[in-house]
Amino acid sequence: MNPKQRISYFPLEKMDAAMRKEMERCQREGTPRPESSAVRAHVPGAFWAFANSWRDIFKNGVCDHAIKELCRLYVSRSVQCDYCGNQRSIQAAGAGLIEDDVKDLLNFEKSTRYSGRQKAALAYAEAITWRLATDDAFWERMHRHFTEPELVELGCFIALTMGQQSWLRLLNIEHHQVLAGTSASMAPGFESADSLRQSKSSSSYWAKQGAKKEKDAA
Repeated sequence: MNPKQRISYFPLEKMDAAMRKEMERCQREGTPRPESSAVRAHVPGAFWAFANSWRDIFKNGVCDHAIKELCRLYVSRSVQCDYCGNQRSIQAAGAGLIEDDVKDLLNFEKSTRYSGRQKAALAYAEAITWRLATDDAFWERMHRHFTEPELVELGCFIALTMGQQSWLRLLNIEHHQVLAGTSASMAPGFESADSLRQSKSSSSYWAKQGAKKEKDAA
């Protein structure tokens, strides 16, 4: 039995032309996928606030996109938002981020997968997400790897995606329900409704692994 969806999708036919155009972009490009946008569409201000912020500080901006995508996925693993965690940025993949890079996210400091800059970004995401205390050594590390504009953008983006994912995980929304028929920005194994069901039923499905338990063991 599927969990009950807690907030409905706003009907496409009731959206104005600009919102419908943005929904079609979501269908075509993903990140965000159409379902989360259809929930925010109940309030046009919320819809556009997120869409514009996503465009300006995730897709575009001063910090490299692949670093931001890595932090987004770290948040997904931490807050257990499988709706968001089953998406991937096409833009980040084009910049060299590969699926294996997702595997060690909650144990990033011990991993050999990540560069010093990537580990610093993930430490930033960790401190924000888990509300960790920071000291001079932490900030010296941040400033060694990032400019102040990059730290501002990265911090704002981590905060944005953490808040959205912490909320969306409560709503029981699912992929392939709004403007279905596209695999845009879906993770491997989640490209269709059937493959998504199969992947989520597996005992090795990542969201069945307890983020807090894994984090505490790191």
